[in-house]
Amino acid sequence: MDRIDGRAYDQLRPVKITTGFVDFAEGSALIECGRTKVLCCASVEEGAPRHVPEGTGWVTAEYSMLPRANRERSRRDVSKLKLSPRSAEIQRLIGRSLRAAVDLSALGERTITIDCDVLQGDGGTRTASVTGGFVALAIACDALVRAGKLERNPLRGYVAAVSAGIVEDRPLLDLCYEEDSRAMVDLNCVMNERGELIELQGTGEGRGYTVAEQQELVRLCTGGIGQLIGRQKEIVEGLI
Repeated sequence: MDRIDGRAYDQLRPVKITTGFVDFAEGSALIECGRTKVLCCASVEEGAPRHVPEGTGWVTAEYSMLPRANRERSRRDVSKLKLSPRSAEIQRLIGRSLRAAVDLSALGERTITIDCDVLQGDGGTRTASVTGGFVALAIACDALVRAGKLERNPLRGYVAAVSAGIVEDRPLLDLCYEEDSRAMVDLNCVMNERGELIELQGTGEGRGYTVAEQQELVRLCTGGIGQLIGRQKEIVEGLI
């Protein structure tokens, strides 16, 4: 099966990450994965939520899609007076993934919020949000150290995410919209730089899938995430 954009089955879409995209955020990154574009901004606030143990901080995320991020206009969540279930589920995923990258005790009583706004969606918006959100988070953490508010950087290591799926019985990495809409199985994978799984979300669309198929999809994601973390390192280590 030939892929719509000519990629190999284990090949990522072209990835571009532009930092400093927003002047006022403590950290910002525009991530482009093929035609998917997500703006990620990290904001630092003093104080932590009540449920957080004393002396520790918190990392959370918010996610939304602009009305014309898709092929047809969608309504803003604010116009519906509530967050859509999909957006709520995705922002919880992003928050969990990025908290895994931070020593919350070293962060101190602060909250870092990562706002992920999808400018254009063509598949993989949640995984792009994790990958770009980490870059914004890393820049914000470095800013705290440079400002003398932290003695050391609270980051534990790099985190990135990518999707894989089975389309016409063939495992493929990093699905675009056309592939994702036809996928028999869709899997989102979050890993750290040590190759450890942080989160794995898999869904069979109309059929189940075997452990062997899941392992093959995870193998594809492992290779893709390794490349994404390499790109993150180039960008972050070039800035700090």
